Amino acid sequence: MASLPLATAEVCDSNAGLILSGDLRALQPIFRIYGRRQIFAGPVVTLKIFEDNVLLREFLEEKGHGRVLVVDAGGSMRCAVLGGNLAQLGQNNGWAGIVINGCIRDVDEINCCDVGVRALNSHPMKSNKKGVGEKHAPVTFAGTRICDGEWLYADSDGILLSNSELTV
Repeated sequence: MASLPLATAEVCDSNAGLILSGDLRALQPIFRIYGRRQIFAGPVVTLKIFEDNVLLREFLEEKGHGRVLVVDAGGSMRCAVLGGNLAQLGQNNGWAGIVINGCIRDVDEINCCDVGVRALNSHPMKSNKKGVGEKHAPVTFAGTRICDGEWLYADSDGILLSNSELTV
């Protein structure tokens, strides 16, 4: 993980070439900010699920090592795939952040966790438990394709993805 938090606006201002080449991309501003860690960065691990959080739990049970779990939950607004218990698990296992193209629940609990969370919204209903989905597959949402091993940088201004780790 980068030793100093990088301000996303500053990164954009100083990396026009990377933006033009597509090596640095901004996600569309569709996410709400949750969790105590407002600024986070780390290498990406991808997951594709739909209204089912079994595989999400499996990832968060692993040591995070400062990584960011990027979850394409299909943009579903019918249930939450992350709740307070899973956010706590992510915090305890050293995940830097979780970005979800879908909903969360237990917002007050998540906001007490020292992990960065971005999601479309909150929803009180829980997800299914079938274990269906794809780990480490490229995902596409918020206007960009996201792959395992890329670097994600998030702060109050937005979310950036880079093909490689950026330095100050």
